[in-house]
Amino acid sequence: MQFLFIIVIMKIQQKREYTKVSKILLSSDSTCDLTDELKDRYQVHCYPYHIILEGKDYLDNVTIHPEEIFQAYYDRKALPQTTAINTFEYREYFEKLFKETGCDYIIHFNLGGALSSSYSNCVAAAKEVGNVYPIDSFNLSTGTGLLVIKAAELIEKGYEVEDVVKEVEAMRGKVHASFILDTLKFMKAGGRCSAVTAFSASILKIKPMILVNNADGSMGVGKKYRGHLKKVLVKYVEDTLDSYEDIDTSRIFITYSSLDDLETVELVRKAIASKYTFDEIHVTTASSTISCHCGPNTLGILFMTK
Repeated sequence: MQFLFIIVIMKIQQKREYTKVSKILLSSDSTCDLTDELKDRYQVHCYPYHIILEGKDYLDNVTIHPEEIFQAYYDRKALPQTTAINTFEYREYFEKLFKETGCDYIIHFNLGGALSSSYSNCVAAAKEVGNVYPIDSFNLSTGTGLLVIKAAELIEKGYEVEDVVKEVEAMRGKVHASFILDTLKFMKAGGRCSAVTAFSASILKIKPMILVNNADGSMGVGKKYRGHLKKVLVKYVEDTLDSYEDIDTSRIFITYSSLDDLETVELVRKAIASKYTFDEIHVTTASSTISCHCGPNTLGILFMTK
């Protein structure tokens, strides 16, 4: 009888080991721009980019924030530089996460590979550490954040790590990210447009729309608007949402670098509500890495299609 009891216990233990669910941890570069509340809700860890300003090395949204970057430019014409996260940093970061959390796998989301070498550096580190799955988001800001949340939902449903990666990578072409720039001064200062273009845009009050190519993460210019920023943003929201018929209404992000008037956010929210009823409308501020290239008063909406 005792012998049979031991056999039953062994079979139960074997069954438990067989049905053990792998613990998958989600991680992202700081450029995913999720709020602290969303990071907590979906248990997302983030690693900051480096911002070099006036010879000092800062950590994105940890030791420096967009307002400080903009003020340094206005006061002293000081321009920041962003540096990709290197392989050594990623390796140390992943090893620490494994040790501290006891997770089995890490899925890490990177800023679009067309914009930064961080993804390729992350891939190299992942090969050294093992059980790390880097994903090139083909996007930036909360465009990446949308994919992180989708991954969290799949994990909650019990998907295994390879299936989560496969499903999320297939969703990248369904993420739509765009922004309206209030000024081209920072683009010009960073060498991304000519002085003539920036001057002409200022004189003519042109507010260009920047589109993210969800096939590789590169950026291009879309429609050009003219007029006061608030009026332009309402028109931009209406035009953008009218461009798609199969919008996923589970969530949408309003993401901005900084705003002179926070009432602008409410105007954008109302413009969104006039077109669709989203389950969740999240308002987030862009990371320093994103903000230092687009300048103040930049705002965009980011969402997915089905």
